Amino acid sequence: MKTFYTADHHLHHSGMEVSFGSIVETFEKPERAQIVLSRIKDVGLGPVLDPQPYGRAPIERVHTPDYLDFLENVFAEWRAAGRDGEVWPYSWRHRSMPPIDSPPSGLDARLSYYSFDMAGSITETTSQAARRAADTALAGADAVLAGDRAAFSLCRPPGHHAGRDFFGGYCYLNNAAIAAQRLRDGGHERVAIFDIDYHHGNGTQEIFYDRADVLLASLHGDPDFEFPFHLGYARERGAGAGEGFNLNYPLPAGTGWAEWREAFEDAHERIRDFQPSALVVSLGVDTFKDDPISQFNLDGEHFLVIGARIAAFDLPTLFVMEGGYAVDALGINAVNVLQGFERA
Repeated sequence: MKTFYTADHHLHHSGMEVSFGSIVETFEKPERAQIVLSRIKDVGLGPVLDPQPYGRAPIERVHTPDYLDFLENVFAEWRAAGRDGEVWPYSWRHRSMPPIDSPPSGLDARLSYYSFDMAGSITETTSQAARRAADTALAGADAVLAGDRAAFSLCRPPGHHAGRDFFGGYCYLNNAAIAAQRLRDGGHERVAIFDIDYHHGNGTQEIFYDRADVLLASLHGDPDFEFPFHLGYARERGAGAGEGFNLNYPLPAGTGWAEWREAFEDAHERIRDFQPSALVVSLGVDTFKDDPISQFNLDGEHFLVIGARIAAFDLPTLFVMEGGYAVDALGINAVNVLQGFERA
């Protein structure tokens, strides 16, 4: 299996985040990608390739041009306003506020408009890192389009919390959505996204919610208690033409392998019923029992089984790296999924 990876992910590193009322060192750090890459090389998974730059056009198939302009320019605006450090939003719209049709003009108002949390800041080179993560996803999609059975896009920063025009949850561009759209544009009439990250892929849901050509199935912590909150309920099934093509499996804190696998198998069957011709897996391994910001109880060997069951779809498959913050076990768990797939 080919792995696509760029050292440019180092261009993004938020030094800290706000977590449960405290300012802490960020959990989403550059060493995450390095640990996974080292494991890939240790087990001899396959060649590691540096993706080419793709430009904005395939990213604009998913994200709005005004949002991309904002990501590219906001750090310079922050500095021009006389501010030091990283770019942080600090206020968000409340449900009582009426909707607005266009971005506001003020810097802080636009930061509020284009974000939903304080999990990750924007540094001078965050936009470049996010663009290169998108390139990594696009290169993996192109490998699948060229006939590879599977590919792994080792993306960082991750992407599934980013929507068409907003960032949050460590995510700036939605790598899995960009890849799925690339597969659609490359000739696949129906693409499924299987999001097995612990946290709900709220951005992916927002992007495809009214579409019938891309099915999203997501297993995640119940939004009543787990980030990103407010979205990810089973009742959210899509809208308009997309009704029935958005499948959420919210699960309680403490969910173990038996309960998780039951939901996984149900989603597996629903994806089969959709009859996609290609599959994108949002590969988060923060379902691991020792993950510091998650509350499921999967163990290392379970990820081998997950990979084997994904292989059972017998579809061209792209794995896109999302979360996983138990750094000591991250490489083993992520690569276990890939090896389970390869061995099946």
